[in-house]
Amino acid sequence: MSGGLQLYSARRAQRHRQIAADVVALVLIGASVAAGIAVGALIGTLAALGRGIESAGSGFQNTMADAAGTLGGIPLIGAGASSPFASASSAGQTLAEAGRQQQEFVGNVALGTGLVVAALPIALVLLVWLRPRLAFVRRASLVRGLSASPAGTELLALRALVGQPPRELVALAADPVAAWRRGDPATIRSLAALELQSSGVPGRFLRLDEAPTA
Repeated sequence: MSGGLQLYSARRAQRHRQIAADVVALVLIGASVAAGIAVGALIGTLAALGRGIESAGSGFQNTMADAAGTLGGIPLIGAGASSPFASASSAGQTLAEAGRQQQEFVGNVALGTGLVVAALPIALVLLVWLRPRLAFVRRASLVRGLSASPAGTELLALRALVGQPPRELVALAADPVAAWRRGDPATIRSLAALELQSSGVPGRFLRLDEAPTA
């Protein structure tokens, strides 16, 4: 299908550069993701401190609560004797909660830092690599579509006159604009072929059987 998407240039040197750029970009994106995961995991190890605090606080809370329950069962002195242990149990609960909050904070920092470490280089790679790649695909696909249209050769010749460097145009004809206006078949086909070549589209998509109109 001549009007489909074209991802790579028909010109060998350009195609090799595009493939190499794609490979490098994918490697850099993968490395950025791996770096973000590694940094996040490294920061996440700090949550071990919070888990230790939570465990110590929970253990202390349970111990003090058991002691308060045991002393509270003693007749006459139970209520007074268990009160300090009950207060200490509440302090253990507060310590355990602090440990949980520390783990949550570290988790959020690890996630955010990992995303930033991965996202910044990926954004740079996409800016430098993806934009020109998409621009090539759009142009090549457009030119292929024009080449398949009934007036494709003339349209491609017109695009060449508008967008190609003057030195490329005068190499085809002394006055390419005048030749295009009078419908010179050889000049029009040469201009169309130049547009195809500069867009990285194979020359076989040029409708050589089309007769340009004057």
